[in-house]
Amino acid sequence: MRIENVRKTYGLEPWVKVVLDDCSFVIENRKLTVVIGPSGCGKSTLIDVLAGYEKPDSGKVLVDGRPVRGPGPDRLVVFQETALFPWMTTFANVSYGPMVRQEMDKKELRGETMKLLKLVGLEAFADKYPCQLSGGMVRRAELVRALINRPKVMLMDEPFRGLDAMTRALMQEYYLRLFEARPGTNLFVTSEIEEAIFLADRLIIMSNRPTRIRKIMNIDLQRPREFKILTSKEYLRYKGEALDILYDEAMKDFHSGMKVANVDFLEACSQAGKDF
Repeated sequence: MRIENVRKTYGLEPWVKVVLDDCSFVIENRKLTVVIGPSGCGKSTLIDVLAGYEKPDSGKVLVDGRPVRGPGPDRLVVFQETALFPWMTTFANVSYGPMVRQEMDKKELRGETMKLLKLVGLEAFADKYPCQLSGGMVRRAELVRALINRPKVMLMDEPFRGLDAMTRALMQEYYLRLFEARPGTNLFVTSEIEEAIFLADRLIIMSNRPTRIRKIMNIDLQRPREFKILTSKEYLRYKGEALDILYDEAMKDFHSGMKVANVDFLEACSQAGKDF
């Protein structure tokens, strides 16, 4: 998947807000690409453009050399919010896509579904409903529901946000287990630097708005990965380098906010003087 000079704005003149500006990068096949950037910089907007939910003002998104013109089965998104059907069992939720498209016979579909559920520790919960699962179990079910559809590109929009620290760590482990068992084209968006470095083969660091690509880092950490790698010299070096860039962007945002606040304050004082 290739992103070329993408620009995305919202609003009308003179209140146009530039969210993405001249964004270009490649999501490599059989690599786990992670995007990180300051809060509110436009990471979710980027996902919407890649998924085809939003059209860029200029630039293009290509999958296998063909331009993205809207949503399609070649790209699947796992969102921050749960999207399981509450009236269906775990098994029915996971197997729903291939069943509707009639891509597999019943025996093959059952075998594939149960194989994936076993990979994420949900084999014993195949007949349970979403309300009977924990938050982490629901997220695992959503991961394999996306994976069973065999998309060309998996787009992950902060899927573990809101989980407690222990559950989030387990989800990272399950996600890596799935990726390493079935490597494909993956883009994972996160706001957490530890998660980003732990998961990534390639790390894309975004700037504040208008959002551009500040740096692309190749993360050369051995796979399969275990949490003990978080204390390695290599991991800490990557983390330090990424933090320097993110800190720089945070300080720009802080100073920009101070300037806006000062302008607003002076305008308010000027207006108050006129009123009196």
